[in-house]
Amino acid sequence: MRFGILLAALLTIAAARPARAQDTDVDGSKDHPMVSRFPGYYIEDYDQQDFGSYEFQVGEDQHQKVEGRYWKIEYWLKEGGKKGGPIEIGRNYANLFTARGGRKLFDDLDSRSGGILTARMPAGGKNIWLEVNVANSGDVYELTVVEEAGMAQQVEFTSMELAKILNDKGSVALHGILFDTAKATIKDESRAELQAVGDLLKAQAALRLEIQGHTDSVGTPASNKTLSEARAAAVKQYLVANFSIAPDRLTTAGFGDTRPVADNKTEGGKAQNRRVELVKR
Repeated sequence: MRFGILLAALLTIAAARPARAQDTDVDGSKDHPMVSRFPGYYIEDYDQQDFGSYEFQVGEDQHQKVEGRYWKIEYWLKEGGKKGGPIEIGRNYANLFTARGGRKLFDDLDSRSGGILTARMPAGGKNIWLEVNVANSGDVYELTVVEEAGMAQQVEFTSMELAKILNDKGSVALHGILFDTAKATIKDESRAELQAVGDLLKAQAALRLEIQGHTDSVGTPASNKTLSEARAAAVKQYLVANFSIAPDRLTTAGFGDTRPVADNKTEGGKAQNRRVELVKR
């Protein structure tokens, strides 16, 4: 089980290095902004990522993968500190979540060794997931927190890569063309992706494309179709205005939420479904 692996790793680490002076938090670490530490503990290890994934245990043999902003914070009992029992530590975090409209999903904590507790709560229209992993009867515990979110696309296609994909497959999905929520207004951070499309169209004067808009499942099917059509039209207008592309080289279509490529039940899946596709004509 995970808590047994955690305990073995922690004991190995403890034997391999001297204690930090005065049991202070490791450099660069801090508590999660919504989840504080149990009194009397310090941060021994810390990892925070803008986008990561974790499989939370939600049943005896069931796990659910969650993607988004990720924290893993490892707490150790301070020398001379008052130890919290595994059930006490886990129940404190579970109560925090349930008091804010969340619920406990899994609990196998026991007083002698420790174990795992999983909880989830809504916040800002999304979910925050928490795993409490207690080892050595409460001497150490680890929090894993994931705030559901889609990944911010940092790497974009070049015009040469777009050309190759279109020649090989006939279409390409672009996730770097972003819009204001529920609107067809193109965000400034879309310029790099649009630059690649514009450069490609200028370099290949005979190339003709259909610009297709796709949305996630939030909203009604009718409103999503209208929104996707407006977004496709906005991309065409941008390319015509900024790269002097002849309008008759570009057609547009909107398919709303009818052609998902991922699960709309997760924020990551919704982000994948919100896309612009280019189809070679």
